[in-house]
Amino acid sequence: MSIFEDITAIQNIIYIVASILFISGIKMLGKEDTAVKGNFLSAFAMFIAVLATIIFIVDPVILLGGILLGAIIGSTIALKVKMTSIPEMVALFNGFGGLATFLIAWSEYNSIPDNYFQYLLVMVTIYIGGVTFTGSLIAYGKLSEKLKVAKTSIVTKIFTTIFYGSILFLIFSILLPFMPAIGFNFFTVLLAITLLGGIGFVLPIGGGDMPVVISLLNSFSGIAAAFAGLLLLNNVLIVAGSLVGASGLILTVIMAKAMNRSITNILFVGYASASKGSSAEEQGEVSPINVADAFLILESASSVLIIPGYGMAVAQAQHVVKELGELLEENGAEVNFAIHPVAGRMPGHMNVLLAEADVPYEQLVEMDDINPQFSETDVAVVLGANDVVNPQARTDESSPIYGMPILDVDHAATVVVIKRSLSPGYAGIKNPLFDNDNTLMVFMDAKEALEGMVREVKDL
Repeated sequence: MSIFEDITAIQNIIYIVASILFISGIKMLGKEDTAVKGNFLSAFAMFIAVLATIIFIVDPVILLGGILLGAIIGSTIALKVKMTSIPEMVALFNGFGGLATFLIAWSEYNSIPDNYFQYLLVMVTIYIGGVTFTGSLIAYGKLSEKLKVAKTSIVTKIFTTIFYGSILFLIFSILLPFMPAIGFNFFTVLLAITLLGGIGFVLPIGGGDMPVVISLLNSFSGIAAAFAGLLLLNNVLIVAGSLVGASGLILTVIMAKAMNRSITNILFVGYASASKGSSAEEQGEVSPINVADAFLILESASSVLIIPGYGMAVAQAQHVVKELGELLEENGAEVNFAIHPVAGRMPGHMNVLLAEADVPYEQLVEMDDINPQFSETDVAVVLGANDVVNPQARTDESSPIYGMPILDVDHAATVVVIKRSLSPGYAGIKNPLFDNDNTLMVFMDAKEALEGMVREVKDL
């Protein structure tokens, strides 16, 4: 056996080990108490896979330099990013994954043999990777609120048209080997229209649909990576890409189901961007209270359910809400957190924030399990949530959120909503919950309101 064959055998063994570790890590991510370990295990698996790949590099200096640079940039971002900004970071990471596969396929285009299957892989990988890259950048802009373009604007319509055109051009590129010679550089056009098409893919989608979009883009990055692995004949890249692609698609379906909407409706309709917002004047009669009044209500409660929403994330109130929960438990109340699957800006957003504040996992109760408990709850505290607690989803067939599963907050004996204003949620519609006789409104920043309640408890 030659040295080359020995190296190949060792490399394949390492790839197998890395794949097993990666699969194990992915499985551990399914449970909150093992998620951190799973993340480290998956990262270690990819690390040893990269090292095994370097074996084939005659002069690995440039590659190692790239790895070092990427590690420095990634570590800096990971250490500095706030937990509330995790959705934007996830969107960017999806984009970088798409860019990597886009560049790999681009480099393979000029070296592919006379093999239509490989040609097909190059075309598809370029398209998926390019759309993932620019689409993720747009998702980042929307999530960070740095990009505000209306769905009905001419800019959105132009890029949307380019997106549909890019699909047609991809089909043309795939069939090109069977057509007569053409008089222009189709590949350059494909590169450009793919990147522009990615913008048009995400631009019309409303911010309320970002959890679904992020999981879908994550799936795209995995699929593109698997295709790149086929191009490079890299087993570990195929395995890792396939796992990410499949898990992302499953999560996308789960998210869409949680909103009672089809994926096509989310991607190609998107109510959030098109809907008109309701002003405070359109809201019915509400019952405002101050922090001291809210504290008195909570003090006398024996059961409290806290419903976190994006308002909690914006206010960075996860730590103080944990402190309030502990104080209420010391006062004899049973405290749990009701988690809606699409609350926030990404899948599991509320779980991530509360886990970062060390809220016990057993207190984080999913929607299907917690809904039967609302009717037996003394006080439900809504922290900046809106559409996910809107009763219109159950009663108003004309509502854009009709049929979407919601948290049955209105069934609690008393509802305390902490919200800065009566502004509508992403769906742009009023929330009749705020008008209910059993609903009391605290018009404050979530963190400030909770800190006030904590002070009230400590002053007893």
